[in-house]
Amino acid sequence: MENLSIKNWAEDDRPREKLMLKGSASLSNSELLAILINNGTKDKTAVDLAKDLLAAVNNDLQKLGKLSVQDYLQLKIKGLGKAKSVTIAAALELGIRRDSCEKKKTIILSSKDIAEYLRSQLQYKKHEVFAVVFLNRANKILHHEIISEGGITGTVADPRIILRKALEHNATAIILSHNHPSGNLKPSKQDEDLTHKIKEAAKYFDIVITDHIIVSDEGYFSFADEGIL
Repeated sequence: MENLSIKNWAEDDRPREKLMLKGSASLSNSELLAILINNGTKDKTAVDLAKDLLAAVNNDLQKLGKLSVQDYLQLKIKGLGKAKSVTIAAALELGIRRDSCEKKKTIILSSKDIAEYLRSQLQYKKHEVFAVVFLNRANKILHHEIISEGGITGTVADPRIILRKALEHNATAIILSHNHPSGNLKPSKQDEDLTHKIKEAAKYFDIVITDHIIVSDEGYFSFADEGIL
């Protein structure tokens, strides 16, 4: 049986043509994924494969965005190999970066100004990531960098590394941030201890810790807004 490529479908069933005629918003999630998958197997169309992939993550695009190429392969969906998985991962990463660009503010006046940007950057990570935003006296972002990945401890998020980078960028203020992959936004005792440790160390360099923001796919938590900084 001939491979079920999109080009062989009836015109009304072709996601590409539908997108061109009606716009991307008219397509379902499975149809958008089908365009990336391009062709199916002898038994399933590209849309069928897309539906199988979405079913594997309970039709949750947030979960889909957290998957790596290896994760796609481990789902063992027949017809979804390495090449297709790479294409999907690349497309989803572009979506994440586009979202980040739209939310990025030049000047930070409130926790919301930076929290949505950090959330768009970190919420799809499957492990904990510690990031720092460096600001000048006008609260303008000088630099943003992921300092460590894999955990949040005094060893991993070393205050010396953070402060050295702050001095390198001539920052006078710092916003700390990390994600909670579990979705729980409540800070742990370890989170609070680390924050105060960095805050006390920064005082010696006249650098202010203006906030520590925890992000997840549920939202964000601001230490400054909650009065615990």
